[in-house]
Amino acid sequence: MKGIGLIGRKVGMTRIFDKDGLVIPVTVIDVSGNVVVQKKTEEKDKYTALQVGFGDRLERLTNRPTMGRMKKAGVHPKRHLKEFRVSMEEAEQYEVGKPVPLTLFKSGDMIDVTGQTKGRGFAGVMKRYNFHGADGGHGVHEYFRHGGSIGTNMTPGRTFKGKKMPGHYGDERVTIQSLKVIDVREEEQSILVYGAVPGHVNSIVFIRKAIKAKKTPSN
Repeated sequence: MKGIGLIGRKVGMTRIFDKDGLVIPVTVIDVSGNVVVQKKTEEKDKYTALQVGFGDRLERLTNRPTMGRMKKAGVHPKRHLKEFRVSMEEAEQYEVGKPVPLTLFKSGDMIDVTGQTKGRGFAGVMKRYNFHGADGGHGVHEYFRHGGSIGTNMTPGRTFKGKKMPGHYGDERVTIQSLKVIDVREEEQSILVYGAVPGHVNSIVFIRKAIKAKKTPSN
């Protein structure tokens, strides 16, 4: 999937009212300060991409190679960087050191949001995989939330990899597809999104146009 996107910070949730007075719960994503810090070309790098920076970083905490790239681009050191594969035609529309406009998205657009989910520690199979659990009667004793048998007899005589068992739950990189943009507020440099945006408050997310958005049939 090619196309430039935005880096944002998940601020939290609020609600707005549509024209019919219905309440819409939305997630507010702060996308202020997105700027192009590097451009990759087919001639030099064998592929075409735009590297976008978000969030300022102290110069004394920035290593020299990164500092050199930022000075070359004429921007303040950025804390978060993300590379977006783009076509040559799209790359020509952006200049290094210039901000990425919010007009990239508009109200009603469908987007994909990538982020790190909340970490929930060590969890059992009922919480981690929604197992049903054992019945609460007829001789069941201290086995209500267990995962059941995991053996496979003598052949193959081992537990298969990927078996659903208790373990670390959450804290993984996921992409939630086809979320709806309710509003783009340029004066506040924020996007209001309807749907399950991954991550905790203040976490970093990556936004790009949806790859599975349903196309409106032509008349």
